Amino acid sequence: MKVFDFKPRLFSALKNYSKETFMADLMAGIIVGIVALPLAIAFGIASGVSPEKGIITAIIAGFIISLLGGSKVQIGGPTGAFIVIIYGIIQQYGEAGLIVATLMAGILLILLGVFKLGAIIKFIPYPIIVGFTSGIAVTIFTTQIADIFGLNFGGEKVPGDFIGKWMIYFRHFDTINWWNTIVSIASIIIIAITPRFSKKIPGSLIAIIVVTAVVYLLKTYAGIDNIDTIGDRFTIKSELPDATMPALNWEAIKDLFPVAITIAVLGAIESLLSATVADGVTGDKHDSNTELIAQGTANLITPLFGGIPATGAIARTMTNINNGGKTPVAGIIHAVVLLLILLFLMPLAQYIPMACLAGVLVIVSYNMSEWRTFKALLKNPKSDVTVLLITFFLTIIFDLTIAIEVGLVIACILFMRRVMETTEISVIKDEIDPNDELDIAVCEEHLIIPAGVEVYEINGPYFFGIATKFEETMAQLGDRPKVRVIRMRKVPFIDSTGIHNLTSLCKMSQKEKITIVLSGVNEKVHNTLEKSGFYELLGKQNICPNINVALDRAKEIMNL
Repeated sequence: MKVFDFKPRLFSALKNYSKETFMADLMAGIIVGIVALPLAIAFGIASGVSPEKGIITAIIAGFIISLLGGSKVQIGGPTGAFIVIIYGIIQQYGEAGLIVATLMAGILLILLGVFKLGAIIKFIPYPIIVGFTSGIAVTIFTTQIADIFGLNFGGEKVPGDFIGKWMIYFRHFDTINWWNTIVSIASIIIIAITPRFSKKIPGSLIAIIVVTAVVYLLKTYAGIDNIDTIGDRFTIKSELPDATMPALNWEAIKDLFPVAITIAVLGAIESLLSATVADGVTGDKHDSNTELIAQGTANLITPLFGGIPATGAIARTMTNINNGGKTPVAGIIHAVVLLLILLFLMPLAQYIPMACLAGVLVIVSYNMSEWRTFKALLKNPKSDVTVLLITFFLTIIFDLTIAIEVGLVIACILFMRRVMETTEISVIKDEIDPNDELDIAVCEEHLIIPAGVEVYEINGPYFFGIATKFEETMAQLGDRPKVRVIRMRKVPFIDSTGIHNLTSLCKMSQKEKITIVLSGVNEKVHNTLEKSGFYELLGKQNICPNINVALDRAKEIMNL
């Protein structure tokens, strides 16, 4: 089997490429580029960097993901999920720290793809994904409160944590700027009602154009100049910067490694989820490992030009599909459109009101919240609800890194507990009904268990979570038979702790002059026990294919 298998979909798509396909990709690419513009600006500013860096990310990452990706229609770029992480990194380590973390995340994503670990992402429990996605949505909404209401903090620094933000908001809520609030509400209303009139042009673009024009007229002719715009806070550069390599030091790498893992995991989840959703609509099948390599390459190159972490974007990918995008060429065209906008139209972005961008992000956070799914999951088993709520609140109160780590640990513990509850150990002393058995020879009479023989049946995996359960069952019985038959026909796997437990049981039984006989061990468990050397201790004559042979062997031992 090949270790490295890299097959970008662009190259296979170009083999039978036609003029009709190009025209479809061209129209889709132009529309997606226009859709991506306001989102890239908003995500850049909300993340704590300048607006053009959001567009630079969409250009470079979008181009690379389409060029090298494993999906025909995936569109890459900055997404709302990274806002909270990026903002926190910049607050603590500055933009140099962000570059280092993104580079490490890119390397991790490439390694995931190279070693074909794309499928592992599918094992992250759904309640964790919904929990941190909804938590991120609440956090994004929280970060926009100041711009929505135009609050003035009098030079006081806004805390990075959720509770600290709301405390400062409440303290300064008397400084509300109603003009900003009106601009935000108007933007939200325009975005919300646009789909009723236009399916092609995104509401966020219409809101930005209309609201920016109105605010410009109010400033110019009505003298209303207390509505902050992008130009009031940022100096916009209409150019692609030169690539620069940050200064790397071991301490920064160690400190930022957990954050890099979070970026990589979140990027992998979001990109593969987006590609899977796209497959469901188009009937195609993406290559998850190639997609991860493309995502990793994008996050390895983009930060060198000042960009931020990027991944596959579900909203833009669906816009691409809905507007006729057929191949990765559409994604490349979307990147070219954004490049032209950056070079020739970016100075106009300085007139966009910050309150309008806040309205765009309110809609983004609402769509991310998945509140209907969240509400539905609350009706699921208590273990899933526990994981959901813990991940959700940890994401809000602390950060995404802690939320994912703790959420995964709790999910694993609850899963092991559930498996432990399904594994049963029963004791049979008198007879076995063949009508209830699957691993015995054809026999209509009940199998009689000889005196001095006990039959134990393990039903479920024999792993560290239940290894002591067997000993507890025998301790409760308290008797000492001459032969113990252990039926393992329903044991799908055994781990090192289970092997250790069986070995200890066998040694203890030998000291007590009790013989252990195994019955119905499946091939996988059999191979595991044989490799461990357990059979040398037990003796091959005491390993039986089914209960009939095991009971015959028990009779032989009794007659010795």
